[in-house]
Amino acid sequence: MSAKCPIIIGLTGGIGSGKSAAASRFASHGIVVVDTDLIAHDLTGCDGEAIPRIIEAFGPEMVTPERRLDRPRMRNLVFTEPAARKRLEHILHPMIRAESERQCARASSPYVILAVPLLIESGTYRERCSRVCVVDCPENVQIERVRTRNGLSEDEVRAIIATQISRAARLAAADDVIDNSGTLKALDAQVDVLHASYLALAG
Repeated sequence: MSAKCPIIIGLTGGIGSGKSAAASRFASHGIVVVDTDLIAHDLTGCDGEAIPRIIEAFGPEMVTPERRLDRPRMRNLVFTEPAARKRLEHILHPMIRAESERQCARASSPYVILAVPLLIESGTYRERCSRVCVVDCPENVQIERVRTRNGLSEDEVRAIIATQISRAARLAAADDVIDNSGTLKALDAQVDVLHASYLALAG
């Protein structure tokens, strides 16, 4: 953690829980959000830093003609072959961690929101956080949101959820919980309360 911004708040939640909506509300208060999903997209985007290593590990067929990761093809592979998931994680995770550390160190807001989908599962991220904030909603709400947003089938969404830590375990690890089973207005109000609390924590 940097001297400029000693307070890092880990933000996490299952797929479709509303992490992005919560992060956007924190950002509206002028808080820097370091999003590991966005970092991963940059690394695997057009001529991203991870593309050469992905080609080396999986072959050129996993990259589009524009030299981006072929996400649907990779998604199908990692859900059917656990070893492939491990190979991809071995490439991406160290790069994502290093870039997230750089972004946190550069932040100038009173605290930083570090958004990590697998924060609870990853001890390295958890160790960097002063508090863990979990965005939570029932599984049926998650499924409907992801189906609407991504056009996936219910079975596909359930398969993704099955790869993540359980809702109960995530809640057990939380210092703070945002209930996002209702409206966006209700989520915003909870973020506003937590923002005031984190400002006080930052001193």
